Amino acid sequence: MQKTITLIAILLFTTCLFAQQDKFIDDSIERLENSRKYLLLVADMMPEEKYGYKATEESLSFAENLMHIGFALDWHSQSLIGDREARVYQTDTIFKPANKTKAEMMARIDQTFTEAIALLQDVEPAELDIELDYFGSNRSKRQIYLLLADHITHHRAQMLVYMRLNGLTPPRYVLYQ
Repeated sequence: MQKTITLIAILLFTTCLFAQQDKFIDDSIERLENSRKYLLLVADMMPEEKYGYKATEESLSFAENLMHIGFALDWHSQSLIGDREARVYQTDTIFKPANKTKAEMMARIDQTFTEAIALLQDVEPAELDIELDYFGSNRSKRQIYLLLADHITHHRAQMLVYMRLNGLTPPRYVLYQ
């Protein structure tokens, strides 16, 4: 009888553990979907002629912030989580705004979110505990998804300030993105 109770307890614990991990994946996908919608709304609201705007000379331009978000999303998801060879930021042309229209940049960002979400949908919950070298620190894949969300928010916030500095009212804040 004691063995049966112990076995049932282990099964319940394991089920709860996997359910929580699946919930993390579901929550992360929802957050990426919401972030995509909000970022594309911000990008759409900024006039194309203002995409080169910089708050200071050393700052990234509006377009550079947008494409940097895409590069980081691609790198974190495809290279760190998905094990694809990393793009080199200094030589990459896919995520550089040069010679790209506003529509092309927005399409690239949208596609990058689609790819990142598809990859996350295929992640096995146990994989989230795998630790990777992240700039000299050990971070789990779960932590990398959290860091990625912070990074998107950081650069999108700069873009919102650029909108205000150009006399535009940014879209209303959307929760959980």
